[in-house]
Formats: sequence, C-alpha cells, structure tokens
Amino acid sequence: MKHLWSPWRMKYIEKHTKINGCVFCNEQAKTDSAENLIAFRGESAYVILNRYPYSSGHLMVVPFAHISNIEELDSKTRGEMMELASQCMTALRNIYNPHGFNMGANIGEAAGAGVPGHVHIHIVPRWNGDTNFMSALGETRVLPESLEDTFKRVRDTFLRF
Repeated sequence: MKHLWSPWRMKYIEKHTKINGCVFCNEQAKTDSAENLIAFRGESAYVILNRYPYSSGHLMVVPFAHISNIEELDSKTRGEMMELASQCMTALRNIYNPHGFNMGANIGEAAGAGVPGHVHIHIVPRWNGDTNFMSALGETRVLPESLEDTFKRVRDTFLRF
C-alpha cells in the first residue's frame, strides 16, 4: 500500500483525529447542520453522512445510545435503525439513482469498526463501474459534489418523507 505523506496531510489528520469522547455522541449533541452532517433524527436513532465517504451519499444510521453491539440494543431501536436504513436507500434512489447498495455494520475493532464503541450501519450507494483508477491505484476518492451539497440533498429528501 502506497502512502503519500505531506505536512498538509499530517495537519489535516491531526486536526480530525484528536477527538475527545465518541464522535457519534459528540455530533448528536450539536444542532443539526452541515457541520455535524446529521440529516434526520428519529426517536432512538439518526441518519448522518459519513465524513469520509466511499461514494456520494454514503450514510450511516446510528443509535442515540452509546452501545457497541446490535444485540445489546433494545428491539425498538434495532427496528428503527432498519427502518431508517430502508428510508436511506429510498432517499438515495430518489437523489442519485444508484444501481445498488452496500449495507452493513463493522462490529468490533477486529471487524474493522472505525468507532468500535458505538454501533452503526453503513448505507453506501453503488453504480456499475464506479471503481476507477483514483481509488484503485491512487487510494484517493473523487466525489462529484461537496459534503455540504450532499447533506442538503439528503436532509431535504428526508424532510419530504
């Protein structure tokens, strides 16, 4: 794996990786906006854009409770999370018309969880041929719109549900 380090990249990583507490708990405590990227709040879970998306519209469904495993959530929260995941796919179909989705959860550090203490479900829209040389060889993702624009589109679609 090829890594390109620069002073700018190190400053960016250091700025964005020094987080006190849980990133999901911190974001849910803020007012919803393009700053915290929470597009919709339900009763026991919310929808947030991934700050480092694999593709435009990469969403996550996160419970308000700081719990690390799905099986530890109450059935109401689990049910709401699945309903929100379904609504995410409907919203993303309306916005981007993807050809498919990757949906899943990385539970525990060994499974690749970036935030192992707070379970969450990823919903990633996919298109035929959406892997290109930038992500395959350059380890760089190219997105056609800003996170702020994606946030607005997703939030506005959820407001119409």
